[in-house]
Amino acid sequence: MNKAVTTSAPPEVGATLQRLRLARGLTLEDLSRIAGVSKSMLSQIEREKANPTIAITWRLANALGVPIGELLSSEVRPVDLIRVVDAHEIPTLPGSHAGYSLRILGPMDLAGKYEWYELTLQPGGELASQAHDPGTTEHLTVVTGTVELEVGAEKRKIKHGATARYPADQNHAIRNAGKTEAKALLVVVHR
Repeated sequence: MNKAVTTSAPPEVGATLQRLRLARGLTLEDLSRIAGVSKSMLSQIEREKANPTIAITWRLANALGVPIGELLSSEVRPVDLIRVVDAHEIPTLPGSHAGYSLRILGPMDLAGKYEWYELTLQPGGELASQAHDPGTTEHLTVVTGTVELEVGAEKRKIKHGATARYPADQNHAIRNAGKTEAKALLVVVHR
């Protein structure tokens, strides 16, 4: 008995991308900023005029908070009431040159409004930031170790278990002056 070989069409990434983007209330410009993919490229992908590379697909999946396989699937999945993001799916901004890493814990669709991170500082590590938009505040809770916080000309030591709240619309830096790794939770609130 001979079976006919059928070739399946490639997944319609554009339709899935648009559905996921709209479900999160994101504009093309929002997704472009979050994923680091040009707005024109996103538009071409959504209109099936361009096929994304694996790297772009990975960045889009991370920005939308979905596994890459979901972006490549044309199957419409019901929205989970509880969405669990596994550790390997959480994007990380490595600042190894400065002795820190930032795990992006908040969903990408809230970037620019509310953002929260897990900050890990190696001994001597520093996360230095330029002033954010006017009215932006940060909330830093030290989970392990001790860090030094500098906002403008003021410096304070923040110990394990303490939370510092400060204006982030001026230059600021978080440093680990200790001999062991320090971890903190960082929440950024944009006005």
